Amino acid sequence: MTKIDYPVIVKTHAIVQPHNQVTLTSQVSGAVAKINPSFEVGAYFSKGDVLVEIDPSDYQTELAIAESNLAAKRSELKLAKLVEERKLRLVESNAVSQGEVESASASREQSEANVALAETAVEQAQLNLKRTKIVAPFDGRVMSKLIGLGQMAGSNSPLGEVFAIDYVEVRLPISGDQRKFLDLPEFAQDAPLTVELRDGIQASGGAVWTGKIVRTEGVLDPNSRDLFAIARIDDPFGRQTGKPPLRIGQPVIAGIEGNTLHDVIALPRGAVRELDQIVLVNRADQTLLPMKIKPLWSDETKVIVEASTIPSEMWIATTPMSFTPKGAKIEIIPPADGSISIADSAPAETDKSAAN
Repeated sequence: MTKIDYPVIVKTHAIVQPHNQVTLTSQVSGAVAKINPSFEVGAYFSKGDVLVEIDPSDYQTELAIAESNLAAKRSELKLAKLVEERKLRLVESNAVSQGEVESASASREQSEANVALAETAVEQAQLNLKRTKIVAPFDGRVMSKLIGLGQMAGSNSPLGEVFAIDYVEVRLPISGDQRKFLDLPEFAQDAPLTVELRDGIQASGGAVWTGKIVRTEGVLDPNSRDLFAIARIDDPFGRQTGKPPLRIGQPVIAGIEGNTLHDVIALPRGAVRELDQIVLVNRADQTLLPMKIKPLWSDETKVIVEASTIPSEMWIATTPMSFTPKGAKIEIIPPADGSISIADSAPAETDKSAAN
């Protein structure tokens, strides 16, 4: 058995989810006049695209009325200023009283207030007209469409759901035992961890997506006590890389690069019985040595133990044996294929056993 450095790969499962999913709503009421062909379920759209347009006729009329009222208020202000200036000149010659001057000044101030109010009304009318066009807030795809051409939309009516496509996220549950082997990022300046994702439905499909764990949620799950790590995967739909799409809601199997265990021995999982029992074979005299081990790490194929816990010059029995007393001598039966070394052959006792 050879001493090695073993890189830990932590396996976990997750569901792909969008990092930014919003419900588009109408801020004004009216009939739907136009729908962008890109505003269909599954369709792509770009930031700034007009996805839905509410009939603007009423809001164009409101703007025209507000602009006309503003023009009238500005004319009233101009007249009020002329009257005030004339009264100020006449009061110096006592042609008008001070009260008339103060009345003219008050009229001018009232006109200025009316102009400011009319300007606000124009701004509101312009804003309402602008809001008849529902604009895409980011590059994305349509998840659901809740409106049709000609349908009445009220203020705050939902029009559909969209999500961003620049990247997606997965919430990876990490158990307490797994966290010991990972240096998870806690702060923005911490280095991210690389994670590889495979399709959880068709694991044999061969598609692999690479992402980075950028943060943790910082709160343990109240039931499992797992910590959720958030991984980001750029270009999930392969528009730039050409990779197969990583769809929203897709289950994935994640493999996270963990710490490397130094000076360890990787035992075949099939050679470990009852979680911590192995049987060694002394190479010198071919006698059995059953022993307990304390695994540092295990996965579906290997059980990792400290090299110092395994005596040197030993093979490990990989064939199940019903009776393994300490010191019992066994016979090594070489394989028929001479190219296989004795360390890979099948030793035998009364019940034949394999040793490595």
